[in-house]
Amino acid sequence: MTQPSLRIAVLGIGMMGNPTARRLQAAGHQVHVWNRTRAKAEPLAAHGIAVHSVAAEAVRHTDIVISFLENGPVVGQVLFEQGVAQAMQPGALLIDMASIQPREARDHAARLGELGKAHLDAPVSGGTVGAENGTLAIMAGGRAEDFARAQPVFAHLGRATHVGPHGCGQLAKLANQMIVGISIGAVAEALLFAAKGGADMAKVREAIMGGFADSRILQLHGQRMVDRDFAPKARMAVQLKDMRNALATAAEIGFDAPVTALFESLYAQGIDHGLEDLDHSGLFVELASRNAMQ
Repeated sequence: MTQPSLRIAVLGIGMMGNPTARRLQAAGHQVHVWNRTRAKAEPLAAHGIAVHSVAAEAVRHTDIVISFLENGPVVGQVLFEQGVAQAMQPGALLIDMASIQPREARDHAARLGELGKAHLDAPVSGGTVGAENGTLAIMAGGRAEDFARAQPVFAHLGRATHVGPHGCGQLAKLANQMIVGISIGAVAEALLFAAKGGADMAKVREAIMGGFADSRILQLHGQRMVDRDFAPKARMAVQLKDMRNALATAAEIGFDAPVTALFESLYAQGIDHGLEDLDHSGLFVELASRNAMQ
């Protein structure tokens, strides 16, 4: 049976928001978009998407609002200072797909609830490739009934899992980012170690694929390291933000995270050395520099 068309607003038209808006419009939904810099959103008009200069106007007549904004404070500002929360229709659902701190997600959910609006925190993993192809891993926190309401949206974006109440989607994303950041460091250090000893880095990567050390990180980021291709898919600066959010949350819940703390330091040092705009696999460059390797 054909799903009814929804009116959807997408706030934040960057590397993730842009393909999301296009996929939802192509699926037959009515899509409205807003971006702080309107020029970045303007090309979407060619796809039949309505582009707005004011965030509150973009959401005013929509059923679902999707946020791909930069961080928690920006989400809070757009929602509660720029009038988005007030402009949303009674009962409308905000799906916050930005990566923010769990406590921020719980606060936003509570404040929206007081206004009669619903909330899911639903950060994603899979990067721009996943956004383009509709293969994102979506980690959702909130009420089960709101998760069910979001299925017509999630169906076009990737695989969604309801992981618990408000804030738990962000906890899952932080766990994901801890694993990603730490694994990038492990792959980079191991490949550099092999190369320093005289082995062919590309062949070492090939040799260990399929064994217990194999992973998506080894396959994708390991290839970027071999090719020295650090064009940003997810930037070093974003990875550092996520590691710091994980450590802040760990402190709040009384959890000791020494491995994450070590890698937070390594990413921070890489950024101090000018690597902030590289892909997060660019941690390889920092570790190579420490070992006087090109």
